[in-house]
Amino acid sequence: MSHMPTSPSESRREKARRRAGEFPAAPEPLAVPVFDSHTHLDLTVQEAGVPGGDADPAEALITAAAKAGVDRIVQVGVDEPSSRWGAELAARHPSVLAAVALHPNEAPLLSDLDESLRVIEALAAEPRVRGIGETGLDTFRTGEEGRAAQEASFRGHIAIAKRYGKALIIHDRDAHADVLRVLDEEGAPETVVMHCFSGDAEFAAECVRRGFHLSFAGTVTFASAGNLREAAALTPAEQIMVETDAPYLTPMPHRGRPNASYLIPLTVRALAATRGDDVDALCAAISANGDRVFGPWHQAPD
Repeated sequence: MSHMPTSPSESRREKARRRAGEFPAAPEPLAVPVFDSHTHLDLTVQEAGVPGGDADPAEALITAAAKAGVDRIVQVGVDEPSSRWGAELAARHPSVLAAVALHPNEAPLLSDLDESLRVIEALAAEPRVRGIGETGLDTFRTGEEGRAAQEASFRGHIAIAKRYGKALIIHDRDAHADVLRVLDEEGAPETVVMHCFSGDAEFAAECVRRGFHLSFAGTVTFASAGNLREAAALTPAEQIMVETDAPYLTPMPHRGRPNASYLIPLTVRALAATRGDDVDALCAAISANGDRVFGPWHQAPD
C-alpha cells in the first residue's frame, strides 16, 4: 500500500511492461459518461503496469478511462504517502478528485496514530480533496489485537470528515454491525459512501434508510454474488454509485486480471441488468450522484 514511486527502478519498469499485456481489452464505451468512485491509480501502476504504452502512468490510465466513457475519477489514499500523492494529482488534473485516509488495516501498524491523523487532516483542507477514506473497520485481516487502534482511527476520520464537510468513504469488511455502531455513536457525517458494498439486502436497507450511498464494484458481476445483486436492486437510483477499487475486483468475464477504470462499463451494464434499468438512465443517475457527493470535477486545477 505504498505510493507510486516517481522514479521506478528498472525492474519495476520491466515488470510494468510485462504485466501491461494482462489488462483486458476495453469494453464498448458508455454513451453517457460516469465516474469511478474509488480507484487506486498508484497501486494499479505498481502492481499491474499501464495498459497500452509507456506514457505517463497515471495519465495513461485516466485517458483509457475517458475513452470508455469514464470521464472522472476519485483517487483514494490508504496511507500518508498515497494520500499525499493523490492530493497532488488531483491538484493538477481536472478529471481527478482525491480522498485521503489511513486504511483500517494500516492503523494498528502505525507508531503514532494521532500524528498520522494530523497529516490526513492537513490534506483534508485542500480544495480538491473531497473525501475522507478509505477508513472503517476490517475484521477479516486485522485480529483482535488491532481492533482498538482500528476503531480509534475510524472515529478520528469521522471527526475530520465532519469538520471539513467532506464525504466519508467507508471500508467495511466483515464488520457491518460495528461500522453502524461507531457511526451511530459518533454521528455520521452528512455524506457517507459504503465503498465496495459487501453486505446483503438487509444491511443495504439499513444503509439506504440512513441516507448512505452504496458503491458497487466488479464483485457484483460474480456468479456467487447474489446477495450483492439483491442489495443493488433495492438501492434507490439517487444513492447508487459504481467503482473499480482497481487494480482489484476486476468484473467478469475478466476476474483475476488487473482492473482499471476503463472497465467500469462492464459493472455498470451488469448493475443495469440486475435493476432492470436503462443503461443510459443509470449512467445519468450515477453521474449526478457523483457531483452531489463530491462536487464538480471539471474546473481549473489549483
